[in-house]
Amino acid sequence: MNDFFQKWELDPLKLPRHVGIIMDGNGRWATSRRLPRVAGHKKGVERVNEITEFAVKCGLHALTLYAFSDENWRRPEEEVSALMSLLRWYLKAERNKILDNNIRFRLIGDRGKLSSDILEMAVELENASAANDGLNLCIALSYGSRGEILRAVRKLVEKVNCGEIYLADIDEQYFAEHLDTHGLPEVDLVIRTSGEQRVSNFLLWQSAYAEYIFENTPWPDFSEVHFAESLKKYSVRERRFGRTPEQANPASAADSKSDRQRIHLKAVKATGQ
Repeated sequence: MNDFFQKWELDPLKLPRHVGIIMDGNGRWATSRRLPRVAGHKKGVERVNEITEFAVKCGLHALTLYAFSDENWRRPEEEVSALMSLLRWYLKAERNKILDNNIRFRLIGDRGKLSSDILEMAVELENASAANDGLNLCIALSYGSRGEILRAVRKLVEKVNCGEIYLADIDEQYFAEHLDTHGLPEVDLVIRTSGEQRVSNFLLWQSAYAEYIFENTPWPDFSEVHFAESLKKYSVRERRFGRTPEQANPASAADSKSDRQRIHLKAVKATGQ
């Protein structure tokens, strides 16, 4: 175990493959400090950078961040405009860092609602980072899981109607390949900050067997210390997937051996140890 994992008391063999974070509490963080809500969102962007860097060092396979829900379009126009401006800044300012850190960037959500310049920048970064094989960083923007599922259903119905596939061809795996997160492992851990205890239409299909941690700390204050604590909590959870404890433990160790070895090697590479 290298110095990074010793420092944070993390076992690289017990880390999740895919972590989803509902980044909640930016506005309330700002209001509690008598600041405009946009100040909380700006601080939240700083946390995105810090948590992403930590995920890279851990060797995680994927990190999906819930940045802007489909329902968030209902917020005051001024706040929505400020959030979109922050997104433009992020895509420009972090582009080189994403590429230099071997991160593969992906945007998930309803792209039809995004402005053309934001979509153009996001697609360019997706293409530029497509060959990277480090952390898969997914930004959920204009995203809602029900909408995502409906988009997948429409794609499959169209394929059936065109005779491209038969109805019997559609199983869970094939359906998942038509979701925004296609190609990524299912979510192992979902973290929600700021004390709320609901999933808010986030990765409903992908997180069917995920562990959940509800953190009272608002997102602007959610540091690498909090993230490390969440990962440690996950590492001691028993994940049985419907099996008995006696069945789950040996099988789980055997099934995930190669994945754990891969995570360890990626982590060592990322930290330069």
